[in-house]
Amino acid sequence: MQTRMTAPPKAPPAARATAAGGACLRNVAKTFGPPRRGMSPVTALRDLSLDVAPGEIVAVVGPSGCGKTTLLELVCGLTAPDAGTVDASPAALMAQRDLLLPWASAADNAALALRVAGVDRAEARERAAALLRDFGLAGFERARPYELSGGMRQRVAFARTLLAGRPLLCLDEPFAALDAITRAEMQDWLAGTLATDPRTVVIVTHDVEEAIVLGDRVVVLSARPGRVVATLAVGAPRPRNRTDPALVELRARALAALADGAR
Repeated sequence: MQTRMTAPPKAPPAARATAAGGACLRNVAKTFGPPRRGMSPVTALRDLSLDVAPGEIVAVVGPSGCGKTTLLELVCGLTAPDAGTVDASPAALMAQRDLLLPWASAADNAALALRVAGVDRAEARERAAALLRDFGLAGFERARPYELSGGMRQRVAFARTLLAGRPLLCLDEPFAALDAITRAEMQDWLAGTLATDPRTVVIVTHDVEEAIVLGDRVVVLSARPGRVVATLAVGAPRPRNRTDPALVELRARALAALADGAR
């Protein structure tokens, strides 16, 4: 008997994308139960679809309470949708607050993801310290969080996120707590870091300018329940000048889409 060999079927585009570091959300909805007795359930997202290509930086903007953090939690597998599907590569979440352990050094905080993965403490600390030096924190490897500025703490938190080794990074308003000058500096720093070490990134923010400076695409969500109301491609090369007329015009379009989505 002759055995016939057949090639395995090709994966659909969405499956290939998520295997390589992307994400695919289709008609997703998420509702949370009432926070207190007598209150109504809260629908955070409804009929939301979004594709993130491997290596792409997608910046998501939307009004407060529109489900941006819920979107990241769905991508990271921290919660499940009530409807629709989520297919995403393994993802690491960087929360709004740096959540550094106050008793641990900068290197030990950055190394936490490695330690959880079972890496020896000395090796984890060495790898984390090397990354912190790359991030401009040479000499601060042994500093405690209270000895670091806000921007320095965010660099430590980002190092911890990178060292998790996930192909997809989800950043939840990482610079929202910083002052305007430090926030602009950190946006430029992050753009440079991702140019050196490309990753697939989904970043959510209230700051339209931040979204345009960092993103390959800007996705605008409506007011709650969040849904995509506009997707804007950012074609400008990096590093980006915030006063570039094309970026100023794009910012105006994003703000107009936000206003329309709030109605």
